[in-house]
Amino acid sequence: GERSSSEWFQNSNWLDFNMCQTGHGQRSYAIYKRIIVRDYNLKPVKPCFDGEPRYEDHPVGWNPNILGWFDEADVRQTMYWNLFSGGFGHTYGCHPIWQMLAPGREPVGLARHNWYDVLDLSGASDLIHARRLIESRPFLSRVPDQSLIATAYFPETDYIVATKGDGYAFIYFPTGWSAEIQLEKISAKTINAYWFDPRKGEVKLFDSFPGTGTRKFTPPTSGRGNDWILVLDDVSKNFKTPGLE
Repeated sequence: GERSSSEWFQNSNWLDFNMCQTGHGQRSYAIYKRIIVRDYNLKPVKPCFDGEPRYEDHPVGWNPNILGWFDEADVRQTMYWNLFSGGFGHTYGCHPIWQMLAPGREPVGLARHNWYDVLDLSGASDLIHARRLIESRPFLSRVPDQSLIATAYFPETDYIVATKGDGYAFIYFPTGWSAEIQLEKISAKTINAYWFDPRKGEVKLFDSFPGTGTRKFTPPTSGRGNDWILVLDDVSKNFKTPGLE
């Protein structure tokens, strides 16, 4: 676990893209720096796909009595951390489902539910909102860009990540911390700002301002499970509502 194929095959001609496992052992952004960000910057350039992130209803670090269980907030956090940090694909997993746990079968890795009882966990549905948001803006121009964030420090469990494309930016706030954003990085005369709710797929236009200087943004709510995505659009691009159209 917590390895990438780039460690062995990065320079192999037959390998078109890397696959990694960020795994089930932590709630820290550090693993994404070590794998996704690292792979993104390797030469020759090869995409990296997270094939096994945190599974929903998996015990954190296999120690549920102390660390608890991965839930829908963990699913969203690992997904946006991955996709906004340079990952080119993401896998959803549910711990009881991959092993098809049912009466008469021995649970693997402390699984606690039968597969048919967890088909409708919230984390699975949250992937729909991520796809709709990402596909609502130019896809192939989007790259990770932490230089958008002027704030110097965030804890690894609350790490804010930024990505931008042709005329827009997405900034993921996992737990409601505030951040200063460098608006000139978007290269827009005027910017529309939206808050996108990754739990419900709802979006609200809340401000419009010149694309100069820095501006502090604070999500509408805070605390674990209160993640938000700040969408900043170049008004001249005439984009439709993010994530909805």
